[in-house]
Amino acid sequence: MDKILPLIESGHIHFGENKIQEAELKWKVVKQRHSNIKLHMVGKLQTNKVKTALKIFDYIHSVDNYKLAEKIVKYEKELNKKVKTFVQVNIGEESQKNGISPINVNQFVNYCRDSLSLNIIGLMCLPPINENPEKYFLSLNQLNNEVDLCHLSIGMSNDYQVATKCGSTFLRIGSKILGERNTS
Repeated sequence: MDKILPLIESGHIHFGENKIQEAELKWKVVKQRHSNIKLHMVGKLQTNKVKTALKIFDYIHSVDNYKLAEKIVKYEKELNKKVKTFVQVNIGEESQKNGISPINVNQFVNYCRDSLSLNIIGLMCLPPINENPEKYFLSLNQLNNEVDLCHLSIGMSNDYQVATKCGSTFLRIGSKILGERNTS
């Protein structure tokens, strides 16, 4: 938190976390002191952690299946809290990655919006590693326009400049600002 507190004091309000447990430890007290902070879940969200996640996070960037979307809506009602969500798209159709297939995005978004009343504000993707991300970002931007959403969660520390040119409205650039994560 030593690196984050100066950012908060200078007026930055949007922060992301990959893991629920880390977010609970880091942000509970900070969010009580700074009620304007908006916390983003940018990592994989498991359905058994949805209730906990909704207590902490204001945004979920990784809605990637029907069961997860339904759980989010269930616990939103229970907790009387509405979060902003992004649909994660498996833009490179990689078997090792999560996300909705690009050909199913329209159907999934319509179901989430119309049947569930999930507050979907945009699409998110992680392009294939070691490939130029531009074509994937542009493809996601086109899909985003087709389903009439406003935001794109694309771009990380290594490709944020390309993502910005391709229409990103939310960047995940923690390591660029705060340095690499200490995994020990």
